[in-house]
Amino acid sequence: MEGALRSRVVITGASSGIGRALALEMARRGHALGLTARRLPLLEALRAEIRETCGEAVRVELAPLDVCECAGVRSSLHELFARLGGVDTVVVNAGINDFTHVGGADLEKELRLIQTNVAGAIATIAAAAEHFLVRGRGHIVGISSLASLQPVATQAAYCASKAALSMYLKSARLELRPKGIAVTDILPGYIATDIIEGVDIGQMPFAISAEQAARKMAVIIERRQKSGVVPAFPWKLMLPLMGHLPERFTRP
Repeated sequence: MEGALRSRVVITGASSGIGRALALEMARRGHALGLTARRLPLLEALRAEIRETCGEAVRVELAPLDVCECAGVRSSLHELFARLGGVDTVVVNAGINDFTHVGGADLEKELRLIQTNVAGAIATIAAAAEHFLVRGRGHIVGISSLASLQPVATQAAYCASKAALSMYLKSARLELRPKGIAVTDILPGYIATDIIEGVDIGQMPFAISAEQAARKMAVIIERRQKSGVVPAFPWKLMLPLMGHLPERFTRP
């Protein structure tokens, strides 16, 4: 483990993908963790791996949570915050992706994307902000996407959900910064996870592993940057073009 305990960090959607890799990375860096996901057995396996890797002394609290059930997000998270003795950072990571087609057949999938990635994220941010307003300090981190900047065919609902999340985070920053609460918006590019079944994102251009992404995200989080692009190259250089690329580049 690198150094002594630094802070208490809650990560939603920690059972797989970016959330899982980030939990392992933050534990390695000495942070106490509160981890949530729908699948408690996967969280328990992750806690065992963290303790095997970083030592039995690592503080890891778990809480089953489905952010789609917005009415229960506040109580579940506040109970987790209390078990940790208060938290310093909440990483709003829980999210889903899927290919969808505009025209009605995939409406149920589209609405599920919006419910998870927007409503669930907002409910999580609300619970975190409420806790931090009482403490007078804190840090909210949202895992958005470069898809928030660029429309993509068969990804309309996903792009819309991440655009909504990024705008919400930016507006929240304006409101919460004077009250001692930092807000960070992280925009991943292609990260090799299983977020879309049957798609090998590792074959996408400039894709990196979840472990590589987690290391870069941890730096952004610890520095409390306003925003960050992961990986920075080449996507940071392309930011001025995002949203303005010719349609032929984003059609199936």
